[in-house]
Amino acid sequence: MSVPVEIHSRGQAIWLDSISAKMIHSGRLDGLITSGTVYGVTSNPTIFGQAIEGNDGDYDQRLARLADDGKDAFGIYDELTRKDIAEGADLFRALFLASPVDGWISLEVLPSLAHDAAGTVAEARRLVSLLGRPNVLIKVPATPAGCEAIRTLIGDGISVNVTLMFNRKHYRDVANAYLEGITSRVAGSKNLSKVQSVASFFVSRVDTTVDRLLDAKAEGADAARRSHLQGLRGKAGLANCKVVYQDFLAVFGDDFRPLAAKGANVQRPLWASTGTKNPAYPDLLYVENLVGPSTVNTIPEKTLEALLDHGRCLGDTVLEGVDESRRTLDALAEEGIDVEALGEQLQTEGVAAFAKSYDDLLGTIEKRRLEVLQDSVRTRKFMIPGG
Repeated sequence: MSVPVEIHSRGQAIWLDSISAKMIHSGRLDGLITSGTVYGVTSNPTIFGQAIEGNDGDYDQRLARLADDGKDAFGIYDELTRKDIAEGADLFRALFLASPVDGWISLEVLPSLAHDAAGTVAEARRLVSLLGRPNVLIKVPATPAGCEAIRTLIGDGISVNVTLMFNRKHYRDVANAYLEGITSRVAGSKNLSKVQSVASFFVSRVDTTVDRLLDAKAEGADAARRSHLQGLRGKAGLANCKVVYQDFLAVFGDDFRPLAAKGANVQRPLWASTGTKNPAYPDLLYVENLVGPSTVNTIPEKTLEALLDHGRCLGDTVLEGVDESRRTLDALAEEGIDVEALGEQLQTEGVAAFAKSYDDLLGTIEKRRLEVLQDSVRTRKFMIPGG
C-alpha cells in the first residue's frame, strides 16, 4: 500500500497544490489520480502564474488565439484558467462520483475581491455557472468580507474552499460562516449533502515568521536563554494546527449531529503551505505530523515526490501532542510572540501576495498579447503586395 493510500485510509486526502496544462495533457495528473496518489487539486494566482509564465508552449497557442479574438489580459487569464480547471475536474470526475468527498479541484476568485463580499458572491456564481462541473470548489479568502460571502455561497449550494487562515479566530469565523450557510439551507428545505467545504489553514508561513522573531530575540542573549528560544523554533506551525483541529472536533461534534442527520457534511480542515521553507527542517514535517480523520493536506510537487520516496504514515498524528502544542503557544506568548495576532498580519500579507501574483500574471499576459497582435500586423503587412 502506498503512503498516500495508507494516509487516505485514515481519513486524510492528499491533494496536489499545483495545476497546469502540461500536467493535464501529458497524462501526469491522470496517473496520479488512478494510482491513488492524489485525491484533489488546489490552485491560486501564483500557481497559474508559474504555469503560464513557464513559457513551455502549453499556453502559447491558446493565448495567441484569444488575443486574435480580441480578448484583453483578464479575458485571456479567465479563459486559460477555467479551461485548466474544467479539464482537471473532468479527470477527477470518476473519483468524485465514487466518493463525493474526493475528486475536488479549486479555483480562486479574483484577489481584488478579498474585501468585497458582494463582488465575491457574484464572481463565484459566474465561475460556477461557466464551469458547470459539480466537483469544483470556489476559493474565497477568510477575510471578514470573505466570511460574509461564504454564508451566502453555502446557502446557495456552492461548495467553497476557504483560504488564507492563520489563527484560531480565522477558523472559528469560517466554521461559523459555514454553519450559518448550512442552516439557511435547512430553513429553505434545500439539499445539504451535495455542499462541501474545506477550511485551508496555513502552516509553514507561521513558522517562518515566528522563527524570525525568535532569532531576533536570541541575538545578544545568554546561552541558557538562547537555547530556550532556539528550542521553540519550528514548532508554532504544527502547534497552531493541532489546537485548531481540536476546535474542529468541538465544532463538528455533538452539536453538529442534527445537521449531519439531515445530510450536512463537515467542513474539513485543509493543511496548506505544507512544503517546508527552512531547509534545516525535515521535508515532510508538515505532512507526517498532521495526519488525521476528516482532513486534507495539499502539498506542492516537490513535497509529493518526497512523500512517495521516503514518506511514512505514523498514525493519527494530528491528535498527538495536543497539550504540548498548547504549552508551545503559551511559551511563545510569554516571549511576546502572539500567534493569534501574527495570524492577522499573515492574512493581510497573504492577500497582498496573491494580489501581486495576479497583477504580475496579468502583466505577463498583456505583454504576450501585444506581441501576438504585433506579429499579426507584421504578417498581414508582409502578405499585402507592396506592403
